Amino acid sequence: MNHYVNYGEEKRQFSLPKSWNLISAEDKPPIPGVTDPIQEIRRALDHPIGSPKIEELARPGMDVVLLFDDLQRPTPVHLALPEILNRLNHAGIPDERITAICAIGTHPIPTLEQLKKKVGEIAFSRLQGRIFSHDPHASDNVIIGRTHRGTLVEVNRYVAFADLIIGVGECMPHPIAGFGGGYKIVMPGVCSYRSVASHHFTWMRHRNSRVNLLDGNSFYEEIVDAGRLSRLAFKLDFIINEKKEVIRAFAGGPVAEHREASKFSASLYTVPLSKLADVTITSAFPLEVGVQATKALTMAGFCTRSGGVIIWVAPQKEAGSILPLVKEMASSESAGDFHRRLIEGNIPDHLKSFGISYIMQVVYFKELAEKFDVVHVTEGLSAEQVKMMKFSYSSNIQEAIDEVSKKMPQADVAIFPSGGNIIPEIR
Repeated sequence: MNHYVNYGEEKRQFSLPKSWNLISAEDKPPIPGVTDPIQEIRRALDHPIGSPKIEELARPGMDVVLLFDDLQRPTPVHLALPEILNRLNHAGIPDERITAICAIGTHPIPTLEQLKKKVGEIAFSRLQGRIFSHDPHASDNVIIGRTHRGTLVEVNRYVAFADLIIGVGECMPHPIAGFGGGYKIVMPGVCSYRSVASHHFTWMRHRNSRVNLLDGNSFYEEIVDAGRLSRLAFKLDFIINEKKEVIRAFAGGPVAEHREASKFSASLYTVPLSKLADVTITSAFPLEVGVQATKALTMAGFCTRSGGVIIWVAPQKEAGSILPLVKEMASSESAGDFHRRLIEGNIPDHLKSFGISYIMQVVYFKELAEKFDVVHVTEGLSAEQVKMMKFSYSSNIQEAIDEVSKKMPQADVAIFPSGGNIIPEIR
């Protein structure tokens, strides 16, 4: 019987050895977006979850800060901000008392033109001169306290002194925080570099820091703690498909709306498995570009037994962004040694210009190489580059399967045709 994985615009076919036992090959069909995203935004804002409406939270004379995510995410900020501005105006707050901050975390700081593209012509014009990007290295970031576990929370000065803070973001499965969205617009969104480093590097390898888990996930719970300290009052989160279309919007209290958004996201992307797989075959699709392609590999690690095999299929046609990661993978340091180095603040020079989430990938990839036999099927990286990552190289899926079957004549196998947008769950 032939099987497939999605690969760019095509399906790559392959067959399994007859002695292998298939436990899952579920593909998630494309989910259509709503026909009128503005109406969906209005519906969410008119029916907030666990919070009064924006018009009821706002009071004349307030200084308001709007937080929005950066260009690395497809959130339709250009549609959301005008709707929020209109509601604030209705509550007696003119545009002149509103500031918008791009919550980049530790990502590269966008240009003014990029900010204009993100917020759209209408919001850019209405907030002229009051749209800024957060700078995690700024000397005027403000310490506002510590979480219950002791993480120092240092935030953008506009956030620290605002009377009302509203966020706009996206809720999607997240390999460490459970799901994106919610208070993540604050931590890491508008926190200082040292705050983000302390939080991320401390909790990144805890066993409960994983996808589709909120309760008991210290990585997530620290984000909530930091967000509450920041006083973020209201959040609008989107569920978005691979075509960057709005599937649904959730709004309200940052915890309450995020819980509902996360449940909805889980209902779309969860793939149940009866057991851990001996061999997992996963495609990076639909997140095939740059570092996004690594998400499928991380997700496969959650459902493959220790010592098993992951066949990771990714074109890597725009591999430039992962080459510094490849270079660091070639070092002799173990995942634990490199993690300790990060905790000590000893970041390799060639990685210092990258965001913290990127640097963390080195630890995760070293851990994957230590725990599994990873076979990377790709055309964008050379065999030598893949070898530097401590992975095995193959240019062909069928060839990779045939080689693995020589070592593992019997195996329970999971296939993820669209591994970039799934949540594997052992039941």
